Amino acid sequence: MNERRYNIHIAAGGRELVAIDDFRLTESSLTVLLGESGIGKSLIARAIAGLLDPDELDVQIDSRPYTEYLKRQETLEIRRDGFFVFQEPSSHLNPLMKLREQLDEGSLAAAPDDKQFLGRLWRDATESQIRNILEVYPKPYRPSGGEKQRILAAMAFKKISTLDDAAPGTLFVFDEPTGNLDDKLRNEFLDLLAENMKNRRITVLLITHDYSLIGRLTRSYQAIAKRIVFEELVLHRGKLGLRRFEPEEYLSWLEERRAATRAPVKRESVVTLKSGPRVFGRTLIFSSDPNGQRQVPFEVRRGSLTYLKAPSGTGKTTVVKMMMGLVKPEHMSMSLGDATYTEHTPRRTWQKQVWGRRMTMVFQHADEALNQNAKVRDVFAGLPSSRFHNDDTLRQALSEFFDLESDFLEKPVKHLSGGQKQRLNLLRCLTLETDLVIMDEPLNGLDFSTAVKVLKQIEERLQAGRSVLVISHNEEIFDALVPSENVYYLTASV
Repeated sequence: MNERRYNIHIAAGGRELVAIDDFRLTESSLTVLLGESGIGKSLIARAIAGLLDPDELDVQIDSRPYTEYLKRQETLEIRRDGFFVFQEPSSHLNPLMKLREQLDEGSLAAAPDDKQFLGRLWRDATESQIRNILEVYPKPYRPSGGEKQRILAAMAFKKISTLDDAAPGTLFVFDEPTGNLDDKLRNEFLDLLAENMKNRRITVLLITHDYSLIGRLTRSYQAIAKRIVFEELVLHRGKLGLRRFEPEEYLSWLEERRAATRAPVKRESVVTLKSGPRVFGRTLIFSSDPNGQRQVPFEVRRGSLTYLKAPSGTGKTTVVKMMMGLVKPEHMSMSLGDATYTEHTPRRTWQKQVWGRRMTMVFQHADEALNQNAKVRDVFAGLPSSRFHNDDTLRQALSEFFDLESDFLEKPVKHLSGGQKQRLNLLRCLTLETDLVIMDEPLNGLDFSTAVKVLKQIEERLQAGRSVLVISHNEEIFDALVPSENVYYLTASV
């Protein structure tokens, strides 16, 4: 198998965004590009696919202007025959066209019928439900993010089906295609991808920070196993590089965690939320089984790691924001220690008694939690904790998650990568001595080494008698870490 190698430099307004001297892409293979969010994976992929605007960005590939790269024959073929599934589908679906029209637009009109792809990607939906989705004009929150991801994936598979004998360099990019999908739908997508690669020589670049894909890809697709390559984009002391990621590095770690997981010790409850809270016109039901047959109160015990599971869009984030007093329910009854909180509890009570004192929360999106105009030092100012007495103690804490540069404390948050922001988001909450930390997608955007450090911090917190509640799409990881007795399932009804 041939490798294409690229020297890529991208800047904007005099500020360097990406600089990598040897980026590899193996032809006729599936390259899984791992690495933390915001490190440059998407920019590199867009540059190679010929999708960057040379008038907006200063781009050089192989030390030549980007305008020359755009005229290369291989680039013209990529743009003509390939497809790019964008990470944020909302900005790449036309709000003035129904989804059905977009599925048949341009060269996709020549593709075979798309029912096979849609039926697989909406495996639990009826034909009528799928037809209703296709009649939608896409808006920011309609259909859901996961549905939009599946629509773009279906477009890519339609495009692949038009290629009878694709050239090895025909490039298909899937940028975080499973970020909003549960494990069943994620696996259906991967099955379709493997089937489409089996008899075609296409080159596929799959960008993800979900390391749990490794298990499925290495175990389930023997027909293309020799054509799967794992690479990790890493940033070390400000320099970007690419390293071959061996699947065993993740898989052996996962097995060690499974072996170390112990049955929970029954301790006193930290928080109990009665099943059946009502919010946004829906009733939320907690159960101890995946089918929702055994309804139970949602309980987090002292010193325990608890896992709340449900398909995307069910309301997991709504539940934890309701527990934090950030979303006002129509009905709720929650016990926190010896206090009870309901839909009638005033907001000021949550502020004085709960926030940063009894409970704290790591938000799914770090941008939601951090002031983008603040400096790194300011992120930790004003916390109800005396842990950081000066810059030295702050630097010591930060060094657990960062390769610190001399001016790091003075850096504006908005200039950090997505993964760096997530590390700040996590560290700020972990420094607080609250009874319970709620973590919404805590591994989101992290590279593997940082994810391992975060999980170690969680273990240390549990050993100190604190409690952690997790929501995560990384099911393989948290299923290995959390005893089944501490796993709760969420369903919703109108």
